[in-house]
Amino acid sequence: MSRWEPDALGRLEQAAFALYAERGFDQTTAAEIAKRAGLTERTFFRHYADKREVLFGGSSVLQDHLVQAVADEPDSAAPIDAISAALQSTGRIFDERREGSRQRQAVIAANPELQERELIKMSTIAAALTDALRRRGVHDTTASLAAEAGITVFRMAFERWLVDTGPPDLARHLRDSFAQLKAVTAEGTG
Repeated sequence: MSRWEPDALGRLEQAAFALYAERGFDQTTAAEIAKRAGLTERTFFRHYADKREVLFGGSSVLQDHLVQAVADEPDSAAPIDAISAALQSTGRIFDERREGSRQRQAVIAANPELQERELIKMSTIAAALTDALRRRGVHDTTASLAAEAGITVFRMAFERWLVDTGPPDLARHLRDSFAQLKAVTAEGTG
């Protein structure tokens, strides 16, 4: 094997997803992923701490993007609108990776430990969004409610986006879901 291979990260991800689908997550080793990708096990561990990180490695990048997007919203934006805009800003990122997202979710859905890890990831993102709203001067309870509601909306929209057979448009699914949330919360107020 050569010392340098182009797109090692992408190749490792593709190999991992293929092996997870063929053999299952628990039956797949880091060495097998590296071999399938045409790389060394050492290269695998240069990119990932363990085989779970293939599924969760981008979490901090996503979280940082969302926190910055909340900070970039105008001061006049309502907390839920700042969260909505931040989440919608991820649409293009995910739209380019819908097939990979489908593969990732299938692996997670088949493994209770990975489901737990996914819930922890989403909870961590919700906490970061709560903090981002607090830095905007939003009261603690309001910040928590907006962030937690936003993450719930995101999860529901993401599930619909994964099974959508049309062109990928996560932002549309998010807009629709936030509109439904606003309609539900407005019922009974009139």
